[in-house]
Amino acid sequence: MLQLPHQPLQVAAVPSQRNPAREDQTGPWHAEAVCRRDEAGLFFAPSKEPTAARLSREEAAKQVCARCPVMVECREHALVQPEPYGVWGGLTAAERRVVLARRRRRDMELKAATPSDRIAAAG
Repeated sequence: MLQLPHQPLQVAAVPSQRNPAREDQTGPWHAEAVCRRDEAGLFFAPSKEPTAARLSREEAAKQVCARCPVMVECREHALVQPEPYGVWGGLTAAERRVVLARRRRRDMELKAATPSDRIAAAG
């Protein structure tokens, strides 16, 4: 079991938006999320959380995500929304901002490329 810092960790309330209402033919993806079962408090920061405690909590949350069968769906949800807080799909809010910036940059580069450049890049 992961040992948390010496100070007791105050768990923040989990926002109700944690489970979006998106469904497909097999049911809502979030119904299979591991975080729904017992560790939801790991995914959102309590107020005034010390840096060491935050890093430890985020690492514990990422370990839960790593064994989740819907991690990719969760991550994409958080990137599309975009979710401004918490660990979603194994990424913190800061990590998601980096992914989104890279996607925007890639999309801009693709739009600026000529059609022959796009064909060469795809091949």
